[in-house]
Amino acid sequence: MTDAKKPQGDRLSEAEAIERAKQGEAESFEVLYHLHKRRVYSLCLRMTANTAEAEDLTQEAFLQLFRKIATFRGESAFSTWLHRMAVNVVLMHLRKKGLPVVPLEDTIESEEEAPRKELGAPDAQLAGSVDRLQLERAIANLPPGYRSVFVLHDVEGYEHNEIAAMVGCSIGNSKSQLHKARMKLRELLKTSRAEKAGRP
Repeated sequence: MTDAKKPQGDRLSEAEAIERAKQGEAESFEVLYHLHKRRVYSLCLRMTANTAEAEDLTQEAFLQLFRKIATFRGESAFSTWLHRMAVNVVLMHLRKKGLPVVPLEDTIESEEEAPRKELGAPDAQLAGSVDRLQLERAIANLPPGYRSVFVLHDVEGYEHNEIAAMVGCSIGNSKSQLHKARMKLRELLKTSRAEKAGRP
């Protein structure tokens, strides 16, 4: 039965799906979900650094869409409106639970587990993995406002005017938050490297 409905749903444009979804048509919500689920999930994942939370928050964002689609007036692009809603869902979640702390030690093998290597060239792949883990941990430790602007600008590629519209702040505030986020990231990464260097 789902396969029979899918071709009809696939023919709907985003604008048609939005209008039909406002009338409560379930297939239209499915079309909108399939059009936007990857980007919403990616945004949630980058903001939380946790796959289970990202999946839950993606579902929550689409539940919000279901509840609030009638309020969409088309003043901005639908994707911008949906992403602003997703950002708000994530920020509310982070405010309620506080920032997650992922211990870096969980990702490092003990001396007995580590494979023996010849003295000489460093393992670039391993170094890159550790750097990525340190960066992800540092991003996860940014205050929610800094993290959301950093992710939207430096990871997702949005411009400051788009971020300002999505987050509900001024363009100057978006630029300031991004600058502070980058400074805080540098500080967190420098601390992380210093801690690593200090280990026996």
